[in-house]
Amino acid sequence: MKVILGLGNPGREYAATRHNVGWWLIDHLADVWHFDRWKKDGDSLVANGTVNGTKARLVKPQTFMNLSGQALKNYVRRPFWSAPKDLLVVVDEVQLPVGRYRIRARGSAGGHNGLKSVEQALGTQDYARLRIGVGPSEERKGIYKDLADFVLAPFARDERDDVLALLPQLTATTETWLSEGVEKAMNLHNRTPESDPES
Repeated sequence: MKVILGLGNPGREYAATRHNVGWWLIDHLADVWHFDRWKKDGDSLVANGTVNGTKARLVKPQTFMNLSGQALKNYVRRPFWSAPKDLLVVVDEVQLPVGRYRIRARGSAGGHNGLKSVEQALGTQDYARLRIGVGPSEERKGIYKDLADFVLAPFARDERDDVLALLPQLTATTETWLSEGVEKAMNLHNRTPESDPES
């Protein structure tokens, strides 16, 4: 089973924040793929279904961002499940501007507490991650002095619209990962010339 783990914080007060764009995509995928209803599974909410013949599970940890990796404990124990080929983590990325995204096969946590927790749970940096840009525009740089305040703040309306406009592309990228793997997804969907941050 392929696992798509969206990083975010539970609670209505966090739903519209930059830190929760991983959940925006996860919820969108559950809708367009017509997956089963969300149900409680340990410390997570999960939805199951099949995409073009591939069994997949969408996961939203309910432990808050810093403990997101706990949602993966049961998968790591499965004998035929492998994070490098069976896991995609969807995460916000402050080093990419709003309206941009990148899929990568591996990399460091880059200071992201959710990715740090995932890495700790897996014991490896070798897992695919789909990074959705939440970084400030040039005009908005300097508004937030503290990174935590920035990622826990809601988007401006135009930024929110830009993120929502990306959802079809992000869905296509995720479907390529499901059917053909991360390298194919990178080749098809990472088309921008801008330098790729390490996180």
